[in-house]
Amino acid sequence: MKQFLTRNPGTQIIDSLRKDNDKGRPWTLMEKIFLGLNPQQYLSQAMSNPLNWIFAAILLVGVPFIIARFIFGLSWAVGDPYDNAWGLFLGFGLFGMVPLSSSGFQLGSAVEVFGRHDFEPIERLGILNGILGYFFAVIFLMCDLGQPWRLIYPMFVSWGPEAVLFLVAWHVATYLSVQAAETSTAFFEWMGWPAGKTFVKKMALGLAVSGIILSTLHQGALGALSTYAPGKIHPLWYSSSFQWLYFFVSSLPGGLCMVIVVSTIAVKTMGWRCDGTFKNSLSKLQIALAKGASMGLVTYLVIRLIGVAHDNKWAYLGTGWGAWWMFEIGFGVILSLLLLTAGIRNNSVTLVRMGAWTTIIGVVLNRLNVYMFTFNWQKGHVHIPPFREIMIAVTVYTIYIITYRAILYRWPILFKWKTRYSEYAVLEPTPVAIAEAEAAGSK
Repeated sequence: MKQFLTRNPGTQIIDSLRKDNDKGRPWTLMEKIFLGLNPQQYLSQAMSNPLNWIFAAILLVGVPFIIARFIFGLSWAVGDPYDNAWGLFLGFGLFGMVPLSSSGFQLGSAVEVFGRHDFEPIERLGILNGILGYFFAVIFLMCDLGQPWRLIYPMFVSWGPEAVLFLVAWHVATYLSVQAAETSTAFFEWMGWPAGKTFVKKMALGLAVSGIILSTLHQGALGALSTYAPGKIHPLWYSSSFQWLYFFVSSLPGGLCMVIVVSTIAVKTMGWRCDGTFKNSLSKLQIALAKGASMGLVTYLVIRLIGVAHDNKWAYLGTGWGAWWMFEIGFGVILSLLLLTAGIRNNSVTLVRMGAWTTIIGVVLNRLNVYMFTFNWQKGHVHIPPFREIMIAVTVYTIYIITYRAILYRWPILFKWKTRYSEYAVLEPTPVAIAEAEAAGSK
């Protein structure tokens, strides 16, 4: 799209309900979907992007693997799932993506509860990152469990109020609903439904508080799932007293750093879709997010050390697994903390972005260590995902990226949607424009 706009500088980018010409005629739904282009122009600019060809190749190979997994069963895709209960679908897709999606409740609560309105330019991106991360975590879960039509069973049919899975199922489902409501304001603006946006904005504070409660509980509950296998996970990665706290605290810097990385990618690859407010405030906002992430990393490091001391596991640090544990902490926590603090101190957004990347890698590595690499450590067996499992995981994640990009192209996430009549370049007011202006002014 960037190349198309460069070759056609007169093309209007859709950022309001109405065109700048044609007496302010409203955009049709198809025009919004095709970004203001006709189908031929849209297809041409899409095919000129080499990334789309890479995505197409992955989908061409991977989608048949996903279909075959549901036809032939889980063992066909992952080998022997009985020795290793947690594979790549859960270790990366569920336990890895959920902590990186905690940005929704963090930015929502910062703006709506604590009044940090300076984060508004990036709030919607954080919420979108949250809902997509949770949604595709559920998709990964379905790839592991199979039978997606039975998804409601642990919630409504086979009740187990004392089970951690019951808690996780209800919290994730409820939190997805909360995030869908928070994200719907951008959708209502894009569709031209001001009444829907006004209705949701009235619930903004309640939604933010609900997000804090639900996300806090299920982030820790995901860690508590490992207490089902106390003797199988290596002691350096397992603590019956602190396991839930490990997962909750590490999700805080993980979610904030994910927003730093995603916003950086967005402004570099789709700068045409970002407005001036987003671009001009991004560096300052990323450094502010880094301050919160660095405090979360310090807390997480202290808790991990306390967990080792509390359970008296120092002797394991002298083993091979201990060296791997120190690499995880050194790279994912200490190095990340040094990069973030140096970036904050020197006002260097480059160092902050580097620290955000290492933080994300560290969080994902921790989840893979807990639920894949150190599982059955006493048997000396490490689960190495076969090609089919890797291909399915890559395909689902590719669909996640495609969905993410498609929404950012269209919805007012990276730019401010023009809703007031005074922002339209129309020749005369229409009844619809007047109604929209009144609805916007009543907020």
